[in-house]
Amino acid sequence: MQLKRHTRLFTAITTLLLTTPLWATNGYFTHGIGTKNKGMAGAGLAMPEDAISVANNPAAALANAGKYDLGISVFSPLRHYESSESMANGQGGAFTIGPNNLDSKKNYFFIPHMAGAWEIDDKSAWSVAFYGRGGMNTRWEGGTATFDPDGPMGPAPVMTIPGTYGGGLFGQGENGTAGVDLMQAFLEFGYARSLSDNFTLGASLIGVMQLFSARGVGAFAGYTETFAASGGTVFPENLSNNGHDKSYGYGGKIGFQWDLNEKFAFAGSYQTQMNMGKFDKYSDLFAQHGGFDIPAAIKLGLTFRPNPGLALNFDVENIAYGDIDSIANPVRNVYACVGGDTTSCFGGSNGGGFGWEDMTIYKVGAQWSSSDTMTWRAGYSHGDQPIPENEVMFNILAPATIEDHLTVGFTRGLPSGNEWSLSFMYAMNNKVKGPATFTDPMTSGNPFDPTQSISIDMNQWELEFAFGWR
Repeated sequence: MQLKRHTRLFTAITTLLLTTPLWATNGYFTHGIGTKNKGMAGAGLAMPEDAISVANNPAAALANAGKYDLGISVFSPLRHYESSESMANGQGGAFTIGPNNLDSKKNYFFIPHMAGAWEIDDKSAWSVAFYGRGGMNTRWEGGTATFDPDGPMGPAPVMTIPGTYGGGLFGQGENGTAGVDLMQAFLEFGYARSLSDNFTLGASLIGVMQLFSARGVGAFAGYTETFAASGGTVFPENLSNNGHDKSYGYGGKIGFQWDLNEKFAFAGSYQTQMNMGKFDKYSDLFAQHGGFDIPAAIKLGLTFRPNPGLALNFDVENIAYGDIDSIANPVRNVYACVGGDTTSCFGGSNGGGFGWEDMTIYKVGAQWSSSDTMTWRAGYSHGDQPIPENEVMFNILAPATIEDHLTVGFTRGLPSGNEWSLSFMYAMNNKVKGPATFTDPMTSGNPFDPTQSISIDMNQWELEFAFGWR
């Protein structure tokens, strides 16, 4: 009966998560997983105290055998972009955004998680965790774009079209609304085994489901592999406004927990790159005909306990965005497409992308137990955001500019042995500013418009609640 009850609960949370748009804070990874972990800005890998800790390190299953977690967060990312006036203003084949000054719509999201761990014997345990991590969501309503639809040598005049990327020209809504949705759900099955009194290894298999949609980017049709390979006679069908598409994939994670003594603990985990199926409805947008794998990540954590009631945590995480072509390829690759290299067009094997770089995040967190029933947390993390200044224009779709997080949290123990936890995160506003791209290389030889600048910025907050029981 207990197994059936847990199964029904996992099914209900799965349904909720897969219908919830998600956002994230370190690129498109979250700043932490689990309410206690988030209360310390993602620090505390070497101090696993709840079942959801297995999502950070599968070796945590043994220490948390017999525990279960259920949590939900309210997340609000506040996104903004601004484009200046341009002397080119669509002339000579240039593509000019605005000038616009817009805030993205849809700013509140609910994101659940759950996990459980079960003892096999006194040296081993298994675990299940389900959570959302990563995601992008933007909705830019209004604004304009100015460009020459048939190039500088064609008969059509320069046009000013509704929408950030001129989507109104392509029947993409009255105001050419632009943006993306990316939703990701992870299901992990883990196993941990103690090799000695103070050293545990763990491993997990991970299944992933992604949902993605893009809108308002039909103006890039002339830069797609489909259009270029046809000699300019076939317009792409899998570029924009095709609703949500699904992809499935898999990967794995390994980790260790080493409790050196009563004062020091050290832990590490490595998540492989997630090999995902292609987004067929957006095969003309993403590199490799709709490829969108999830990058590998590595975490290391050190915990120091100067006394039994205080723990200080120092963690570092590296996310290999640079290994994923659809994320890392610079958008200016498409200028080789104009020159005849169709592999560099949108959708091609070397197609333009968001230009993201690898990201390394440093985290510090403290936990203090003021009594047997109250535990307090605080944390701070910093990582240089992944968007180069010359990639700002295309990243209006995904303005992942956050670098600094401040967090607090607490846990209240109950007489039954169960507990409530809360965490609050504020991500400080950060702006990235750079030159506009898509000045026509056939006339200027330069993919950038030095007369126009575009800036993207964002700040965020998140409030998360969790209930843990045995």
